[in-house]
Amino acid sequence: MDRVTLDDLLTRSGGVCEFCGADERLGGVEVAPLGPIVLCAVCRGDRPDNAGHWRCLEGAAWSQEPAVQYAVWRRLQSLDEAWATETRDAMMLLPEVQAVVDMPAAVEHRDSNGVRLAQGDTVVLIKDLPVKGAGFTAKRGTAVRSITLVADNAAHIEGRVDGQRIVILTEFVKKK
Repeated sequence: MDRVTLDDLLTRSGGVCEFCGADERLGGVEVAPLGPIVLCAVCRGDRPDNAGHWRCLEGAAWSQEPAVQYAVWRRLQSLDEAWATETRDAMMLLPEVQAVVDMPAAVEHRDSNGVRLAQGDTVVLIKDLPVKGAGFTAKRGTAVRSITLVADNAAHIEGRVDGQRIVILTEFVKKK
């Protein structure tokens, strides 16, 4: 499969966030296993959201782009709101999205308190962690946004700290 560039994604999305339609601070986000999507800084978790921001997912749930639809489905799953549950339950998933949703979960990632972690969650480090090979220490209290779960290891997640992508043990994080 050819490598998708940000320009390709912006062309596909019409130059807007594929969740909320914002046209500023756009960036590509990989949605394994279906491919990348375009999100704004708020939807990526790089900036704080405001009350009601995630209601945009009600419209995005109807996307015909499999990666977008799957990302919406996952994000709705992480929201503890009645409207989010209703929207998720009403989604008509594309066949390729349904196949991913129906795949048995290989491993379950849990934080230091036993709370289940999901792809895209934000976690906080509970202790200072020396980062091998990077020459710095990730400080306790650092928020790691938009984590990625390591598919074959329940004890590992990946996230970006100080601009560096690192592997973090789940025993040293708590879900935010």
